This record gives sequence, structure tokens and C-alpha cells, in this order.
Amino acid sequence: MTAFWELLGTGGPVIALLALMSAMSLTLIGVKLAQLWRVRSGEDMRTSALEHWKGGDRHAAMAAVSDGRSPADRVMSYAMQALNSGLKGPRLEGELLRRGNEEVAQMNSLIRLLELVAMVSPLLGLLGTVLGMIQSFQELELAQGAANASVLAGGIWQALLTTAAGLLVAIPAAIAAGLFAARIEGAALHIESAVGQLLLINETS
Repeated sequence: MTAFWELLGTGGPVIALLALMSAMSLTLIGVKLAQLWRVRSGEDMRTSALEHWKGGDRHAAMAAVSDGRSPADRVMSYAMQALNSGLKGPRLEGELLRRGNEEVAQMNSLIRLLELVAMVSPLLGLLGTVLGMIQSFQELELAQGAANASVLAGGIWQALLTTAAGLLVAIPAAIAAGLFAARIEGAALHIESAVGQLLLINETS
């Protein structure tokens, strides 16, 4: 039992868990960077497509966004195909809403897990520090006040490392989650803007 507390006092298991969480966090950040890199792209292409649609050249408009890689391109491409086939009104609007929500949900995948890492990591670090402090003061009590100050300070220093490690894991995860959320919000606005402009042009043309 004493060996178990000594292991916890050095922060060993907590540091190992934080290392695993750090690796998971960096992997998630890499995956989301690759996924969200182009979600706000294609604005000029969509503007050109809308101009073609307004001018009556529906074929050129659909061709302009057919190869688009952003969520707004995909939803707008479907909207143009649906309008060209005669679908309109509430049925079209409902389907566009569904597709838009699916795109946003896909972009938001794994973001919650990244936020969870940012929230839990400092708590784990604090737990490791508290356990380490308990161990250090237990040693002081057993020594009846005659403990070597350098040994006691060394134990406290090792315990505080877990808090620093927890913060080092949490800070990048929190920053990434915030930046990703802002990018997803911008992409959602692009979807809404592109579809709204298309429907307005279609009604007035």
C-alpha cells in the first residue's frame, strides 16, 4: 500500500494518463485541421454560380459548384439540382435544412471530445498534485518533524509537475476547440448565405 501511494505521490500514473490524453488531443487537432481546412472556401466560385443562375444559365451555375469541397458548395449544388428538377417550397427548404444540419454536425464531430480533454486535464493535474502533497506531508509526519527539507521539497516539486502537465495538455486543446468552433460557425453562415441568396434569386427571376 505504501508503494502505491509513493507511486501516486510522484505523479507517475497521472502523468502517464496525461501523456495519453496529450497524444489523443494532438491527433484530434490534426484530424480536425484536415477536415476543416476548406470548409470556408469557394466563396468566389459560389458568387460566380449565382451570377450564372441569375442570368438564366443554370447549366453553367451547377457546373461552377459541382466540384466544390466546402459544405456550402455541396448544399448549394444540391439546391440548384433540386430547383432545376422542379422541387421547391417547403419540401425543398426542409431538405436543405436537413442537409445543412448534417454538414454542421459532421464538422462538429470530435469537438466535444477535444473540449472534454481541455476540461479534464487540469483536474487530473490537480489530482496528481494533491496526492503528491498528501504523500509529502505523510513523510513529514512519519519523520516527526526531522525530515530533510530538500527531500520534502523534492516531493512537492514532483507533485506540482502534474499540475503543469495538466495545463500543458489543456491549453492547446482549449485553444484548438475555440478556433475550430469559430470556423464551423463561419462555415454554417456560408451555407445559410449561399442557399438564401439562391432561393431569393430563383423567386425573383
